[in-house]
Amino acid sequence: MVFTSGTIAALLGIALIIIVLAVLFTFVPVMLWISAIASGVRVSIFTLIGMRLRRVAPSRVINPLIKASKAGLNVTTNQLESHYLAGGNVDRVVNALIAAHRANIDLTFERCAAIDLAGRDVLEAVQMSVNPKVIETPFIAGVALNGIEVKAKARITVRANIERLVGGAGEDTVIARVGEGVISTIGSSASHTTVLENPERISQTVLSKGLDAGTAFEILSIDIADVDIGKNIGAELQTEQAEADKKIAQAKAEERRAMAIAQEQEMKARVEEMKAKVVESEAEVPLAMAHAFKAGNMGIMDYMNYQNLASDTKMRESIGDMNKDETNQEDEK
Repeated sequence: MVFTSGTIAALLGIALIIIVLAVLFTFVPVMLWISAIASGVRVSIFTLIGMRLRRVAPSRVINPLIKASKAGLNVTTNQLESHYLAGGNVDRVVNALIAAHRANIDLTFERCAAIDLAGRDVLEAVQMSVNPKVIETPFIAGVALNGIEVKAKARITVRANIERLVGGAGEDTVIARVGEGVISTIGSSASHTTVLENPERISQTVLSKGLDAGTAFEILSIDIADVDIGKNIGAELQTEQAEADKKIAQAKAEERRAMAIAQEQEMKARVEEMKAKVVESEAEVPLAMAHAFKAGNMGIMDYMNYQNLASDTKMRESIGDMNKDETNQEDEK
């Protein structure tokens, strides 16, 4: 088969047209533009090309725009594109606007975009505004004035406050505030039986304190789900105090006993010291007698009388010890 120059030129023209169309349909989302036109959304083909040049995925903007237009929302392409470029979730914002519009909630695009960029799930917030959420707290322990521990579990019904979603405190703050209120109410009760008889007093007192101030929620109700009796904290504290007093008293008694033992040992040492002095003095008696003999102040008869007196004294002491032993034996009988 022989191709003439005209045929080759025609084939090259057809190939060039195909390449141009392929590039055109790849770079320009023609089908997306057709879908927008068919949905009644007026979008210029040059606007879509501009999105490509600005590195914006046209489908991420046009599809939510179509959805918003069908829902009757007044949202522009520039708003959606700017939110996309800011890193927001355009589809979630549009869904939240549609849900708020259906629920007759006054929510502007700027507020919705700000909530989304703040990191909060704006669609969930709108849903929570329509359908309040129940937050269940763990068991919160408080001690009544009579020393009995009371444990209470609360269920908090909250509704999202869209006006305070940006900068408002979260669920943890609400739970902490409710826990503080429950502990305070239980602690001000005269007896644990008062709490058991009237548990709704806790919820009424806590709810009246306005614990949702500064939070992203509006507390609708606080219900006490369960109330249990815990330990007798007052009795345990008294027992521990008594045990501590006992140990202190034992320590003081031990201190006094050690001081008494030390004093006893000291007195024994002094007795031994005095005995030593007596022995020392007695040892000087023979020397004094010998000196008296030499000086002529004492004669042999005086010495004999001294010996007789000492013997008589020893005899009397022996007789006294014998009588003392007999008396003790009779007393034992």
